[in-house]
Parts: sequence; C-alpha cells; structure tokens
Amino acid sequence: QLQLVESGGGLVQPGGSLRLSCAASGFTLDDYAIGWFRQAPGKEREVVQCISRSGGRRDYADSVKGRFTISRDNANNTVYLEMNSLNSEDTAVYICAARPSGYCSNLTPWKYWGQGTQVTVSS
Repeated sequence: QLQLVESGGGLVQPGGSLRLSCAASGFTLDDYAIGWFRQAPGKEREVVQCISRSGGRRDYADSVKGRFTISRDNANNTVYLEMNSLNSEDTAVYICAARPSGYCSNLTPWKYWGQGTQVTVSS
C-alpha cells in the first residue's frame, strides 16, 4: 500500500539536464526524509542526496555537488531531483527511498523504496 514511484528518467546527451520525480502513495511525505540513490553498471548502490522532513539538504556524493538539487513539494506529495551538466558517469538507475525518522543525519533504515528509473547519458 505504501509506495514510492520514480519517473523522469531517459536518454540525455552529455551536458544536458533531467528532472526526476518521486511520488508517494499510501502515505504522506511530510514526516519522512527522502533520499535519492543510484546504481551504475558494475558499481554498488550509493546515496546521492537527501532532504529532511524540514527541507534541509545533504550531499553524499562529491561528484554531484553543484550539479544536482533535491527538493520537495509536500502539497503534491512529491520529491524531485534536478540534474544538470550530466556526464557519462551519471548513467545509473536512480532510486528514491523514505526514512521514517525524517532526518538525513540519523543512521536509521530507509523503509520504503521505489522501483527505480533509468538515466542514460550518452551521445
């Protein structure tokens, strides 16, 4: 019943931009921290950015600093990831997850996970 659904992925040329969406159903996002993860071919899953229930942002991957921006729209029960200046190293399946504690800095489980959306950066 509680579900996260990602959308917005696709094929983009190097230097381009994409905006990913993470929409919740069965629960409201206002009390949750939401993280964006990615898993590139042949690599382990990594957390990219997180936004707390209060709107605070935290970067986890140095490679995306200044290029990716996470935001939330509680009225629409949706979290976004704006990705700019994309390069081939950003090619991955992007997954959103929800943490009930509501804090990015707490070492508590990510309880709900989306199915992922593919982002491919290629000429």
